Amino acid sequence: MKIAFIIQRYGGEILGGSEYHCRLIAERLAGRHQVEVLTTCARDYVTWKNEYPEGEDRIRGVTVRRFANDRERDIASFNEYSDWIFHNDHSPADEAEWLKRQGPWSPGLQSYLEQHHRSYDALIFFTYLYAPTVLGLRVDPARSILVPTAHDEPAIRLGIYRDVFSAPAGIAYNTTVERGFLKQLFSTTAKLEETVGCGVELPPSQRHDVTTTAQSTEPSDHDDRSGEVGPNGNGAVGARLSSRGAVFRRRHRLYGPLVLYGGRIDPGKGCEELIDYFNTYAESEGDASLVLMGMKLMPIPDAPHIRFAGLLSETERFEALEAATVVVVPSPFESLSLLALESFSIGTPVLANARSEVVMDHCQRSNGGLYYANRDEFRECLRLLVQDAHLRAALGRNGRDYVRTNYRWDVIMGKYDRLIAGLQPARSQTRGRGNSGRSGGNRGSGSRSDGNRSGSSRSGGRRRSGRKN
Repeated sequence: MKIAFIIQRYGGEILGGSEYHCRLIAERLAGRHQVEVLTTCARDYVTWKNEYPEGEDRIRGVTVRRFANDRERDIASFNEYSDWIFHNDHSPADEAEWLKRQGPWSPGLQSYLEQHHRSYDALIFFTYLYAPTVLGLRVDPARSILVPTAHDEPAIRLGIYRDVFSAPAGIAYNTTVERGFLKQLFSTTAKLEETVGCGVELPPSQRHDVTTTAQSTEPSDHDDRSGEVGPNGNGAVGARLSSRGAVFRRRHRLYGPLVLYGGRIDPGKGCEELIDYFNTYAESEGDASLVLMGMKLMPIPDAPHIRFAGLLSETERFEALEAATVVVVPSPFESLSLLALESFSIGTPVLANARSEVVMDHCQRSNGGLYYANRDEFRECLRLLVQDAHLRAALGRNGRDYVRTNYRWDVIMGKYDRLIAGLQPARSQTRGRGNSGRSGGNRGSGSRSDGNRSGSSRSGGRRRSGRKN
């Protein structure tokens, strides 16, 4: 079958959020279907500047068709407009203007979809928020599947999104938490629904058997590796480096307990609060380093216990996850959190923000991590995880089991196969009508509100804790 993914930006360099999620799914489906991605030329979600060349590309076995955006986003004026529209009565025309200002806005992408939608057996839209989805779903709803990647944010309560969630024939939710939230908020009419998420699989060099590792490294009273029990070593100051993560630690000259965050480094992902809380921990304990990997979108304090690792390749990211004593997920708004799932899969315990119902639910279901609601809970949870190697080992095993049960690729692909197969009656009814013609929708392509005050959070406006991906 021929399948199109429609998403706001796409590239091998984009290693987080819904774009990374989309790429992982597209690459897997490309092994058994003809897969294309329809996207814009934007690499940067703050401005949507055209950086990739327009036209056809090939990325890891997937054909990518890029279309230029006809405008860049002015984040300051967009934030101001968002503040107004979220707090005042307004018209549908005002919301249409907000969608256009949010970006990305690509009339070429919308026009291509309107002309060629019948050449695809399924249209899979990633992320409810942006115009490629809002406008694209109007073209051929019966052949469309929406992957919402939604959470509670101001934008989702705009009137334009009622049509978004009532349009598609299928919806692929990330978690039961997301599904429940959307069911409360919208009257969804999709005939096909699955709670899917995303598969997690590591490169062969990163695969370890948790049980074997835990048994082989169980400490004795005279073992100087007592800080590296189980699947997650390097938990005590002065402990000998285990093989897990040693390459990353040597490269970055990191010793002792390592608390890792990976993703966009900005206030909207909870990073300001994370640094503030970690400073409190460092003042009282002083035994760990906080390492931040990802795109820096806010200042990082110059402190000996805080390190910036920068943007890392996929292999380096997995090395960092292995090297970590604890992986912290500070974002208060997540629809899935691949960071948490990848950490679980490696056997590294997670410390999560309890305001993120999704990640807290992962921790509860897996028993693979702890969560905090305030500064004191952060400090005490982190102290417990750093000091108790046996607890880390147990949480690591639980996390691995959770991912193996719920997020294996064969499980995820089976759910997508069912969704796509369920579209076939609608597909057969329209077969043979050609590839031209318009099927509703406005011309143009647009947005998912990323970025708040600094372009860092997804829904814009004053709510700094929104999300981008």
